[in-house]
Amino acid sequence: MTSHEYQAKAVLKDFGAPGADGVPILTLDEVQTAIDTLPGPLWVVKSQIHAGGRGKGKFLEAEAGEKGGVRLAFSKDEVMEHAKAMLGNHLVTAQTSAEGKQVNRLYVEDGADIASELYLSLLVDRETGQPAFVASTEGGMDIEAVAHDTPDKILTLPIDPMTGVTDEAASKLCDALGLGGAAREDGMKLFPILYKAFTEKDMSMLEINPLIVMENGNLRVLDAKVSFDGNALFRHPDIMELRDTTEEDEKEIEASEWDLAYIALDGTIGCMVNGAGLAMATMDIIKLYGEEPANFCDVGGGANAEKVAAAFKIIMKDPAVKGILVNIFGGIMKCDVIAEGVIQAVKETSLAVPLVVRLEGTNVDQGKAILAESGMNIIPADDLDDAAQKIVAAVKGA
Repeated sequence: MTSHEYQAKAVLKDFGAPGADGVPILTLDEVQTAIDTLPGPLWVVKSQIHAGGRGKGKFLEAEAGEKGGVRLAFSKDEVMEHAKAMLGNHLVTAQTSAEGKQVNRLYVEDGADIASELYLSLLVDRETGQPAFVASTEGGMDIEAVAHDTPDKILTLPIDPMTGVTDEAASKLCDALGLGGAAREDGMKLFPILYKAFTEKDMSMLEINPLIVMENGNLRVLDAKVSFDGNALFRHPDIMELRDTTEEDEKEIEASEWDLAYIALDGTIGCMVNGAGLAMATMDIIKLYGEEPANFCDVGGGANAEKVAAAFKIIMKDPAVKGILVNIFGGIMKCDVIAEGVIQAVKETSLAVPLVVRLEGTNVDQGKAILAESGMNIIPADDLDDAAQKIVAAVKGA
């Protein structure tokens, strides 16, 4: 689960991380309160969407202007002007689709006198199996570009969960970020705070870009992005309350209600698979034969016919879907159950696009018989390669 910037900062602030005062805004009626609450003379008005690159983004609507999704205001009137221009309009960034995301929330906070911008994040390092800090002096930039162009400017520092952030580890991070004086003192305090927040709140990623050194020498979290492990949310009802479903695909929301792993993509072939690895292989082979997957959909190992039918219906809600590939390897999941769910869904959705089904594993003969005897226009496949070729050919009209 991803949070908005202002929510991430609030979580970090509760642990003691330094940040500016700010006020979230959901309606224009709340802008005046924000203006009156914050002293100025500099305010920052920030679009709140689940995407990076907001400052360099552009609004689709002409009336929003060309200033991007993060704007400075030097008067109270200017704060109001920016809020009116941004709220309710669609912001396009490098991390959104061409349609952008509608800005339904703003965050107005105190400005800061910036001396330098740094990059800092925490994630789980798959190579070491430990949480790791990623630190760079190149803050405010895309870390991917920094990693590609100047990898020597990035430090990756694994943290042993048995010891946490030691003074030695904190000192290494300070050195990597070039911190001295008051900023170094702040860093020695901040890094253990961030690690504590990361572990106690079951974060999967914590990114601060930029972490700034202010003109007075102190550190401040200027921007923050946090993703939480969805499997651990049951432990954190306070974090669950931060979920903003307006930022999520409606199909993904419905899928979560059925405990389905569903992610919308940009292709034309809907995929229903059991197992993440098999799903990735299915998407890869679709691409190999010249088409693009429309989604990632893993129904899991213990789905019943109703859950399979629900997954099928969710896939069909995507207007871009021109064909569907069902690829099931039955272990715990039985092929006859999948077949029954597919038939149920086809009946209820009046399927009008090609459907290819590949079944293998437990009760495969029963499953194939159910599909064959259904009288429906279902294309059987012998293996994954055969299935991919058939659905691509069907979508292309061969």
